[in-house]
Amino acid sequence: MKSLFITEKPSVAREFAKALKLNTSNHDGYMESQNTIITWCVGHLISMSYPEAYDPALKKWDMKTLPFLPKEYKYEVIPAVKKQYTIVSGLLNREDVDTIYVCTDSGREGEYIYRLVEQMAHVTGKNRRRVWIDSQTEEEVRRGIKEAKDLSEYDNLAASAYLRAKEDYLMGINFSRALTLKYGWTISNYMKQNRNTVIAVGRVMTCVLGMIVRREREIRAFVPTPFYRILGDFILEDEKVEMEWKVTADSQYYGSPYLYKENGLKEEKYAKQLIDYMVKEPPVVGEVVSISRKKEKKYAPLLFNLAELQNTCSKMFKISPDQTLKVVQELYEKKLVTYPRTDARVLSTAVAKEIYKNIRGLAGYEPFSVFATEILEQKQYQGLARTRYVNDKQITDHYAIIPTGQGLGALRSLSQLSASVYMVIVRRFLSIFYPPAIYQKINMEAAVLTEHFFTSTKVLLEEGYLKVANAGLPKKEEGNQALAQLLAKIRKGKKLPVREFHIKEGTTSPPKRYNSGSMVLAMENAGQLIEDEELRAQIKGSGIGTSATRAEIIKKLVNNKYIALNKKTQILTPTQVGEMIYDVVNASIRSLLNPELTASWEKGLTYVAEGTVTEEEYMMKLEKFVTDRTNGVRYLNNQTNLQQTFDYVAQYYKKNSVKTGMKKGSKKRATAKK
Repeated sequence: MKSLFITEKPSVAREFAKALKLNTSNHDGYMESQNTIITWCVGHLISMSYPEAYDPALKKWDMKTLPFLPKEYKYEVIPAVKKQYTIVSGLLNREDVDTIYVCTDSGREGEYIYRLVEQMAHVTGKNRRRVWIDSQTEEEVRRGIKEAKDLSEYDNLAASAYLRAKEDYLMGINFSRALTLKYGWTISNYMKQNRNTVIAVGRVMTCVLGMIVRREREIRAFVPTPFYRILGDFILEDEKVEMEWKVTADSQYYGSPYLYKENGLKEEKYAKQLIDYMVKEPPVVGEVVSISRKKEKKYAPLLFNLAELQNTCSKMFKISPDQTLKVVQELYEKKLVTYPRTDARVLSTAVAKEIYKNIRGLAGYEPFSVFATEILEQKQYQGLARTRYVNDKQITDHYAIIPTGQGLGALRSLSQLSASVYMVIVRRFLSIFYPPAIYQKINMEAAVLTEHFFTSTKVLLEEGYLKVANAGLPKKEEGNQALAQLLAKIRKGKKLPVREFHIKEGTTSPPKRYNSGSMVLAMENAGQLIEDEELRAQIKGSGIGTSATRAEIIKKLVNNKYIALNKKTQILTPTQVGEMIYDVVNASIRSLLNPELTASWEKGLTYVAEGTVTEEEYMMKLEKFVTDRTNGVRYLNNQTNLQQTFDYVAQYYKKNSVKTGMKKGSKKRATAKK
């Protein structure tokens, strides 16, 4: 009897054959040796059937047929890959095959790809084993095969995968049809187009569109507000030290309505009055009321998950999340890094025990060999399991993205971009084996009469991990060394002559637009754009979409021409049609724009995968949501009210400068999977 290995791609199948050291003969769509067959899917082979497969009458979009909620879902072979499906199906049912090793990607989507094929092929009576790996190195592939579990242990994960697909299908089919039927012509007439505009919506896609539109409108509504800061030139050891006024409990302006935050005033006249008060009796002298010197430690950041890597690459290389995912997928397939579609930023205890192997491999990676060698020689990897970089509780399917230390021969074939992304991953990984950087932070406060002025600086004392983290990057100036040397001599009570005070006008800034990287982070954190790396690490909970889908969602919005992506800056902005669709959804199914609600659906799928929520419970909630919202649209009569909001949008765009981006005849396919 034979074992059948089924992978997701032909390239992965070849790696499995190599790891198993098989002497195979090549056939159309598979490889075979004496005891083993290896075949592959080519991504998805099966898809969900459109409504017309249930009833030809459903091909016509009609509000009377909504909501569409099948009792049993139909699936079909994707025509373009029918030949490979026939090959895989035949192999799965071969009489001489008794064991099937499922080797599709180790995640929810990979599980779904295989389960659909098995379902369509009606496979019975076989021993099915699930191979779950974190990289494509030969060692990891052999371990995955050796430790493969019975496929039934992944039934909850499969259930969540089926539900995710049904959720996107039901929301896409019902909401896209309902909103197109209700509002499509409203948009078309306004845009003076002679065909009905298809309004494609989706559980995640529409929520992300909402975030981008809301941010754009915040920027438009923003009114710059001037404020006035007071700076003083204090003389210390014949050197000028600039200090900034801030309000304290002693100040004339404590609790005043004329304050703009703690370090500014709303009108220039109040700043002038304050200066006049301080200089009325020359010479003007300040007295040091406090001086503090404190050492601060800064630890290496946590390792990369996909969202963090996408954000970093967006900043460094100005590439989209989709491009980053393609690059890191290539690195994974060349055995250079571990599995990319991960939300974890830490390692497992088991991996930490063997981490020296990864470092040992990197000793042969020229740009960083000196660091890898140093870590090995000084055994800096020992004790890693007791650090914040290892936490089994923060890992679901996969640990963080790290270099395997293998496949270095493939570096020669990489593009400059791919090689640079690999370097970024290596740099982050090796940093965690070094001690923290240590800074000296000095704060000084001086009083002039009842008013207080402040200055501070921070200088680097010990590089620590920064010697790796900054290796090969432009050198940054770490603090003001000259100021630090001056402040080192100061004691409390010292008198400091004041040469002059001056007023510096500032203006409040509008919110920043999302770029492709910051949008991925905002999606990861359920709509909150949390820039602080340490704070993000503390926040737990499912975000909007998953690490595997976020890049694709942004790409889909761009392809639909609902948003525009500036390729040079990676800035995301809405289009006119995108804003109009936002207004339509806001007036009809507002909950689709709610990031917290969208994240809660994803959390629900996680609960199904964990076994704490049943498939039936989730489906009941889903069908009620779809039914209620679809029926809500049916009885609305607010098309004319949208004219005002469309007029508001139009003033920011040239007439007809943006088309809907939906091709003619694409109506029936606008299911908006995401």
